[in-house]
Amino acid sequence: MKIPRVPLVATLVAVAAAAALLAAPAPVRAPATAGIVRATATGQTETGRAPQTPTAPGQTTPPTAPPPTPTASSGQEPTAAPSGTVPGATPVGTRPPVVDHGPRTGNKVALTFDADMTDAMRYQLRSGAVRSYANLKIIDLLERERVPATFFLTGKWVEQYPDVTRRLAANPRFELANHTYGHLAFTPDCYGLPRIAEREMTADVARTFDVVAAYGGRQTRYFRFPGLCHDRKALTALAPLGVTVVDGDVVSGDPFAKSWRPVVRASLDGVRPGSVIVLHVTEANAPMTDEALPHILAGLAERGLEPAPLSEVLGVG
Repeated sequence: MKIPRVPLVATLVAVAAAAALLAAPAPVRAPATAGIVRATATGQTETGRAPQTPTAPGQTTPPTAPPPTPTASSGQEPTAAPSGTVPGATPVGTRPPVVDHGPRTGNKVALTFDADMTDAMRYQLRSGAVRSYANLKIIDLLERERVPATFFLTGKWVEQYPDVTRRLAANPRFELANHTYGHLAFTPDCYGLPRIAEREMTADVARTFDVVAAYGGRQTRYFRFPGLCHDRKALTALAPLGVTVVDGDVVSGDPFAKSWRPVVRASLDGVRPGSVIVLHVTEANAPMTDEALPHILAGLAERGLEPAPLSEVLGVG
């Protein structure tokens, strides 16, 4: 059964236009506790989701060097999941499950924040056109209110903001997940995002796990595609890595939003127990998220819903 998509046509049009301007920016049935899995006869998944994007002051202190990353020509095997030891780990060699939400019981929902970073975004930072792609106000609020969250990190964002990544990893309420290395599209026509070559997909995701793992904290084997765009080839490329693909059933539409109110409305209108809410921590590309977040938290409380780590919402924690 396929989860209905949130109709955010206006947001998608804006995101596509902005992505083009910046030049930046299924599947197998999952366990019953892990929510819903979506597949089509062709393996193509239509998501209707907006691309993701990050924000914060630039830090340059490098972390402890991560392990070498395998490439298509290195002869090394890609980093496989430490099976059964971290949330989201699945059997290596099988196409990963795709989940939208957890069980529709209880009162838990997952706040997930994507941290995008592309070469074009890095150029924007270097040129001074953009101040930050790491929204520290979001992190401040989550820490102050002791709200659990899961962060889907691109490798380039981690490299741009090592101090912020350390801060995320040090918080026991935050989980760390994978959002590719450079936020390239894994399918054609994904909101104008540049496309990664099929032969490079596995190594790209493996490299990101290695980059994030160097920071410790609550590591997972959860993965989210840029733009939530994936097809059978993209999923097959992840088979050696033992991951769970997480889309989400509530898309906030926060990228390039001009007001916080539509973000709050999109986040709350369709939320239910087990929901996975897709937000962004990328400040310049999602400038209204920090203003929307207090209202989202208040709206969840009014509905008797409580944020929890993604692994808990999916029934793993």
